Amino acid sequence: MRVVISLGGSVLAPELDPDRVAAHADVIESLAAEGCELGVVVGGGGVAREYIGAARNLGANEVQLDQIGIDVTRINARLLISALGPGTRPTPATDYDEAGESLRRGDVTVMGGVMPGQTTDAVAAAFAEYIGADLLVYATGADGVYDSDPAMNDDARKFESMSPAELVDVIVPMSRDAGASAPVDLLAAKLIERSAMRSVVLDGNDPRRIKSAVLDGDHTGTDIIPDGSDEPTYWAQTV
Repeated sequence: MRVVISLGGSVLAPELDPDRVAAHADVIESLAAEGCELGVVVGGGGVAREYIGAARNLGANEVQLDQIGIDVTRINARLLISALGPGTRPTPATDYDEAGESLRRGDVTVMGGVMPGQTTDAVAAAFAEYIGADLLVYATGADGVYDSDPAMNDDARKFESMSPAELVDVIVPMSRDAGASAPVDLLAAKLIERSAMRSVVLDGNDPRRIKSAVLDGDHTGTDIIPDGSDEPTYWAQTV
């Protein structure tokens, strides 16, 4: 089974905790040992936001700010690579061709950002489409997709499952609200819709949840299920 995991920077390294990074690496290695072909896209998290904020105060333009964010995502990717063993591409892939070639060779492929104007949410969705992934997992600080921002609305309702079109409809108003926190960004949602990519959004702070979601489809997040999609390979084996 071919899987792309989008690992938020705030999930992997909210602070520099080697044990936390090692725990995520252990899960990635265990999935590879189960036969999964794995691509991992790592975000920048709070560190990226701090650098971007400082650079904005210094007068950097938006493209420069995006480039700083990309640099931080690649540092986080290197941090994860350092915890992974043999069978991992030794440096972060910098584009989809590099990442796809490494994955086809059988390596676990880790990457960060790719280009200005594109978040790692969107990179993960584009990479998953590029390699024809069976499953895209967003391991975030949120425990799923809600109909409104649960930090702002105590009555926000979580979706157990939804279609890609419904995901876009939910994300659009969130993307318009200053300071709103959507579980994935709008471009990522539109790429998921375009590619009819089966996806999961879950709380990735405990990496064991990622493993359960990939191998068994067992999680408490939100399934994004395109019309007519088949269940991923491992899920079918557990039925």
